[in-house]
Amino acid sequence: MESLIKFVQDEFVGKKDLPEFSAGDTITVYYEITEGAKTRTQFFRGVVIQLRGTGASQTFTIRKMSGTVGVERIFPINLPAIQKIEVNKRGKVRRARIFYFRELTGKKARIKEVKR
Repeated sequence: MESLIKFVQDEFVGKKDLPEFSAGDTITVYYEITEGAKTRTQFFRGVVIQLRGTGASQTFTIRKMSGTVGVERIFPINLPAIQKIEVNKRGKVRRARIFYFRELTGKKARIKEVKR
């Protein structure tokens, strides 16, 4: 049964050409929003907290600060509305899921940048 699901995902789910990123990286996701008959492009820029899943069902969570309120958004990798993803900064973290980042404020909430 599992191989059948994998076969269907490989055959029918389109692969997007997205850059490689990991937890701790600051990225900008450009995605399309439809409001009535109009469509517009909106972007969400923040730090990647986690990558979860594999293959077509992979998702990633981004966190940004909007004023003093933290906003998180979960994006599926194969979301048709995603137009492009830009990697702004590469971060150096020692974990794959940085949930501790939610409690940090001020200067402690900075992530060291890595030149790759």
